[in-house]
Amino acid sequence: MQLIYEQSVSGRRGVTLPASDVPAAPALPANLQRSEPAALPELSELDLVRHFTNLSRRNFSVDTHFYPLGSCTMKYNAKVLENAAPLFSPLHPLTPLLPGGSDLCQGALGMLYDLGQMLADITGMDEVTTQPLAGAHGEMTGMLLVAAYHKAKGNKKKYVVVPDSSHGTNPASAAMAGFEIVTIPTAPYGDMDLELFRQAMNGEVAAVMMTCPNTLGLFNPHIKEIADIAHAHDALMYYDGANLNAILGKVRPGDVGFDLVHVNLHKTFGTPHGGGGPGAGPVGVKQALVPFLPMPRIVHDESSGLLQVQTDSPRTIGRTANFFGNFGVMAKAYAYLIMLGREGLVQVAEQAVLNANYLKEQLKGWYELPYEQTCMHEVVFSAAKQLAHGVHAIDIAKFLIDKGCHPPTVYFPLIVKEAIMIEPTETESKATLDSFIAVMIEAAELAASDPSAFGAMPVTMPVTRLDETKAAREQTVCCLG
Repeated sequence: MQLIYEQSVSGRRGVTLPASDVPAAPALPANLQRSEPAALPELSELDLVRHFTNLSRRNFSVDTHFYPLGSCTMKYNAKVLENAAPLFSPLHPLTPLLPGGSDLCQGALGMLYDLGQMLADITGMDEVTTQPLAGAHGEMTGMLLVAAYHKAKGNKKKYVVVPDSSHGTNPASAAMAGFEIVTIPTAPYGDMDLELFRQAMNGEVAAVMMTCPNTLGLFNPHIKEIADIAHAHDALMYYDGANLNAILGKVRPGDVGFDLVHVNLHKTFGTPHGGGGPGAGPVGVKQALVPFLPMPRIVHDESSGLLQVQTDSPRTIGRTANFFGNFGVMAKAYAYLIMLGREGLVQVAEQAVLNANYLKEQLKGWYELPYEQTCMHEVVFSAAKQLAHGVHAIDIAKFLIDKGCHPPTVYFPLIVKEAIMIEPTETESKATLDSFIAVMIEAAELAASDPSAFGAMPVTMPVTRLDETKAAREQTVCCLG
């Protein structure tokens, strides 16, 4: 398929405008004018429409293919949720910050306030800020809250403990907030080694960051004991909510000892995911951390009965995002929550866990299963059996592309050699899972019978095996002049 620039024909136009019937505006200063036209492609409207339509048909998406991308929860987003955000589009985002402006947008403020209350209830927290714009941004906000909390207490804290089975952004977020990282290995039973954790804890540990269930898809049965150990050293427990989809309505992080949590609306609560956004990572906290929350905050004014905007607090960490966060994403998440209700959220977790364990049981005879425990929302296999024939996890991923399945996550978590991390989510049917199982078995059989066949895959795509290292080091950047 040609690039859009290769299709360009000099003088071809997609639109023609009538002659202007108003006086021309004064010309820009000479130093601001182009010396030559912008190097944009020249196409007809039909050429343009066909180009982008055909590009879209080459995409993998939740709407077109099974998309079992482990750790990222790429579940189907109901189209009715897309109707929520435009309802608020006439409202200027600065309205609530103007004098008397909050009186004009009680509906929008109410949606944000109610969403925060729902998320607080779901996670077992006391207050929620909706400002963070993504999961990693939520982590960063959480670590800034941790730092502010300890500073206010006069604590001298310098370490954050992170299991090696946590999400990869956890140590980065803690380091950016000024902490040193202590990594705890995973024990043979698939969870953070409890004895090594005990040895690592001391009075200089500021927080313990945990993804629970972890990236192996396993829920740590020692979580309450871990929280008690952390609290005994005046350390906070941080919950990475990336895998909250597995425990909705079953376990509230705040009830098992966590002090603050971020949630991924674009993973757990039915809003779009991928392509660099949109996203949202609201952060919930226990009461001791409320004074440090970012400003502005939406608060309920008891005297007037209205929602008002609080713009300052003596111990706030300050603003972490424009306005109150990614409003459109939050409107969709709000619609998702009120559409499903409490019982629906419980069903989400139950179905997600059931689907993942179904895949585990059907495929464990074909792929190595590093940890035999009942998994939660995702299952991690290893392609170690296939590697014995010279076939890697990436080869299986390329095979799946030719079969019309988006590949699962491969080579993560790093603690599993040749990892294949599969998350079917709750939105897929048994028929879809059975089709995927058949394709995975076909890949395993081919790896044993004809391993060299994988070398050319995928054969159905415009490109096959890219040199990703070269692409990163020798980028070709197009300049439009």
